[in-house]
Amino acid sequence: MQRHVLYGSNRVSRAASASWEPAPDLETDGRRRRSQDSRARIVQAMLDLVREGGVSPAAEVVAERAGVGLRTVFRHFKDMDSLYREMGAAIEAELQTVIAQPFEAQDWRGRVRELISRRSVAYERITPFRRAAEGQRLRKGGALAADYARFVAMARDILRRVLPEEAAADRPLFEALDLLLSFDAWDRLRRDQNLPPEAAVAALDRAVSRLIGEA
Repeated sequence: MQRHVLYGSNRVSRAASASWEPAPDLETDGRRRRSQDSRARIVQAMLDLVREGGVSPAAEVVAERAGVGLRTVFRHFKDMDSLYREMGAAIEAELQTVIAQPFEAQDWRGRVRELISRRSVAYERITPFRRAAEGQRLRKGGALAADYARFVAMARDILRRVLPEEAAADRPLFEALDLLLSFDAWDRLRRDQNLPPEAAVAALDRAVSRLIGEA
């Protein structure tokens, strides 16, 4: 009888153990949420400052805008390049929205011309971030240079998929179209030639139409 009770007691103990779960560590969970919130505020502060025209915001300025200490900024990001890489991710996300849109034109020439208006919208959104990242890239290189190379490669791949095989294989044609549809061309028209967006689109459309009309 004693043995039976002992075994029964063990069964109850095992059942109770299996159903017991440790209480969540509320303090750790709270610290994690505060850390995530701080990181998000730092990134948003950086984006806001660049959008407002700050080409190269200092870490102290970012910290002040985010409402955190300077040490907190560098606890989340080992250097300012890391913050610029976050902006690179934002730029890529903007372009992905352009990529995801279905084309309306039925022929490749019409789709290439659609790329002009699509990219003009995306480029206008990302211009302050692209200029800031470009300045940092020229000063530092490294990871930002790799991000920029990926940005260029993605844009070239989109164009290559729009073109028919024979047009994509025509190296002078492809490179000329890639140049006209690049951010660099858009930025030159908008900043150096001082054209409003509509005029910049018209200039690119004229050049691209002439080029592909001869293909």
